[in-house]
Amino acid sequence: MKIFWTKEALLRIQDIEEYISRDNPNVSIDFVDKLISLAETLIDNPEKGRIVPELSLGKIRELLYKNYRIVYLVKKNSIDILTVFEGHQLLKKEEILKIKSEKRI
Repeated sequence: MKIFWTKEALLRIQDIEEYISRDNPNVSIDFVDKLISLAETLIDNPEKGRIVPELSLGKIRELLYKNYRIVYLVKKNSIDILTVFEGHQLLKKEEILKIKSEKRI
């Protein structure tokens, strides 16, 4: 399995790091590193995360870390990290469909 990050997911990770760094730059780097490391654990177990409740689609799942959600799409030979965002927000199906069609990195 190979992991790909969408542009949306990378931009969200950058936003999270910038937001946390306002209070503590060192913590922000560690926090983002942990988010990325958690996503990388999907290589060995792609169905590790739960199905996203708002969507109820078996191939779109999420991992939870603290108050953040890492949403990803399981494909035959790869995993696309679609987005990362604060857990109190709901994920909209339209947004995910748009992100799924984006170029992955």
